[in-house]
Amino acid sequence: MSRQLHLNLFLHDTGHHEASWRLPGSDPYANLSLAAHQHLARVAEDAKFDSVFLADSPVLWSDPGRRPSGKLEPTLLLAALIGSTSRIGLIATASTSYNEPYNLARRFASLDHLSGGRAGWNIVTTAGADAARNFGLDDQPLHVDRYERAGEFLDVSKKLWDSWADDAVIADKEAGVHARSDRVRKINHRGRFFRVDGPLNVPRSPQAWPLLVQAGSSEDGKEFAARHAEAIFTAQPTLAESQAFYADIKRRAAAAGRDPDHVVVLPGIVPVIGDTEAEARELDAELERLIAPEYAVVTLAHLLRVPAESLDLDKPLPEDLPPEEAIEGAKSRRTLIVDWARRENLTVRQLIGKLGGGRGHRTFAGTPVQIADTIQEYFENGAADGFNIMPAVLPSGVEAFAAKVVPILQERGLFRTSYEGTTLREHYGLPRPGHPGAA
Repeated sequence: MSRQLHLNLFLHDTGHHEASWRLPGSDPYANLSLAAHQHLARVAEDAKFDSVFLADSPVLWSDPGRRPSGKLEPTLLLAALIGSTSRIGLIATASTSYNEPYNLARRFASLDHLSGGRAGWNIVTTAGADAARNFGLDDQPLHVDRYERAGEFLDVSKKLWDSWADDAVIADKEAGVHARSDRVRKINHRGRFFRVDGPLNVPRSPQAWPLLVQAGSSEDGKEFAARHAEAIFTAQPTLAESQAFYADIKRRAAAAGRDPDHVVVLPGIVPVIGDTEAEARELDAELERLIAPEYAVVTLAHLLRVPAESLDLDKPLPEDLPPEEAIEGAKSRRTLIVDWARRENLTVRQLIGKLGGGRGHRTFAGTPVQIADTIQEYFENGAADGFNIMPAVLPSGVEAFAAKVVPILQERGLFRTSYEGTTLREHYGLPRPGHPGAA
């Protein structure tokens, strides 16, 4: 069979555009609604998406006056979606900076068991002093330290998931033996950040480990992804930038001794879909008109590490921004946005308008055929293995994508018409990790 696309649906309250909640047909409470999330997951599953994904952070993300900002804990929400779906993958974000390996490994193993092998973990290191102060710290750990901790955190997690052999549980009623004790072992990990004895109190799950996802694009982030990630979410606003990132990641994965085909690269795309170009552009313009600049400027200033009053809406970004090496959090996203603004000579107001929908991801307003053409162009020209679909407006954006774009991709032979496997790894064409103690 020819190479096929992978599609992930990034669920984000009323849509990825910050003004989506202000549209007349929007439910401004959807971020806290199980029914709303169940509907979105079913739409994506009916369209044969590989997975749905929930971002997360242990801090209030934005001024609650700007958009719906309450976020349900993602593993709990995805567990609640298990009963209303049967095949689609379920990917949750969790931080290695503000969790412990044992608890998190147990949580994802549980989610994988309950879902029949559909769990994925988006591994983040969590930038920002605000998050640090929620956990008794005065400031965030250094960028390099966060990634070193993340590497050890993942190493401990894998050891815990492997602390039960695949054949440990035999449930032999006649012999009175439920599990072979010699096939369950301690891990006795002693490292810089963690001391963990193990074993995990959950047997090895259907996928052995959850699908490992990563989204950092800094140098440390790319190195971490090349060593560990099986799927990568990335923000690249142009085809050329996507091609460069794609080639770089595949090269790094090969240099790390991995099969580059086992690292699935998924750039984000924010589609604004209309039956005609004019209809799509009208919706895009309406969303931009609904942006509240007084909130957007504060958010942009925080990302750039400058006072909000230094940003003039009708002028370009200041020339004297702090250098990248002085930035400790969200390095890659900050660099992407600054480079974009400089390259296109955008005013702050224009930049806010572009960021309102995708926060640096590729945004595209057009017809279903134009959206499909763009996806195919990236896929066939060394820029993507698939896409992280980020509808500007929910639920209408994913409903339109599922009903109008997916059939075009299927007709072109680029996307599945049915699920061939049952696990998330099978959807992504990835092998199940073997057990180190297997015979």
